[in-house]
Amino acid sequence: MTNFKALVVDKNEGGETSASVREIGLDDLPEGDVTVAVEYSTLNYKDGLCLGPGGGLVRNYPHVPGVDFAGTVESSSDARYKPGDKVVLTGWRVGEVRWGGYAQKARVKADWLVQLPEGLGTRAAMAVGTAGFTAMLAVMALEDHGLVPGKGPVLVTGAAGGVGSVATALLAALGYEVAAVTGRPEQEDYLRGLGASRIVPRVDLAETVKRPLESETWAGCVDAVGGAMLARVLGQMMYGGSVSAVGLAGGAQLPASVVPFLLRGVNLLGIDSVMQPFENRQRAWMRIASDLPMEKLEAMVQPAGLEDLPQLGAQILKGQIKGRVVVDVNA
Repeated sequence: MTNFKALVVDKNEGGETSASVREIGLDDLPEGDVTVAVEYSTLNYKDGLCLGPGGGLVRNYPHVPGVDFAGTVESSSDARYKPGDKVVLTGWRVGEVRWGGYAQKARVKADWLVQLPEGLGTRAAMAVGTAGFTAMLAVMALEDHGLVPGKGPVLVTGAAGGVGSVATALLAALGYEVAAVTGRPEQEDYLRGLGASRIVPRVDLAETVKRPLESETWAGCVDAVGGAMLARVLGQMMYGGSVSAVGLAGGAQLPASVVPFLLRGVNLLGIDSVMQPFENRQRAWMRIASDLPMEKLEAMVQPAGLEDLPQLGAQILKGQIKGRVVVDVNA
């Protein structure tokens, strides 16, 4: 087809943004080595910002958001990819400063793509998306720093969100005892269905305490909240335990003490998915294909089309989205 559908965001002279589905052509796409026939995309917090106020992420309008996509290579000037290859893209500021996956076609640099592992389809890849990819990176970092099943419970904060949901399912499938933190009691059944063996009310960790150390409780942690909760969790880590920091839903400030690092050898591991080197990306997607229980993944999926995204984008900014949104761009 010559023209194809895309969700395009415009900004008027007053600074207000609006998003609508319209037809664009191949000539409208940015330059790149590989043209991909997009099959699925997904919805992340960044996408909500790019669909609405911009959040300082979008530099030029009109803009096509979508920080993730998966599909089939249509044409390539790079020898690493050929027509018919199934590929996935996450990060690299695609969907932010560059046009992204909320369209039936995308054109990107070959360096940004990863071939999908055998057995992992494009829809499943977007059920994983940046959120699940980040969760896998977080678990790999914990394991690289000595975490193994049987050492003790692993805490997941913001467990009902995208990263937290996948981290919970992944850790449980790998044999870890998972304690899931949530401020939404109605999500308890959902989290237990993903494999959480214990539910921790958010209020139990929300209050900052003066003591730099508390009882050694957690062998590891995937933290999507940051702020005061992360500071509190650091003081509850077991000796030599590690925290993978993946988000800042609770704030960017860290009112913490250095005491847990000095007296318990606690590790605070920063997890970045945007500029992650190719080798570790490939390693993470291979682990996702082999270790993530796809039936659990399906339980957290909410299907959507391009037309649904403006409303869903507003909802994710308000913390009203559970699990993962998978966008069929051809629906």
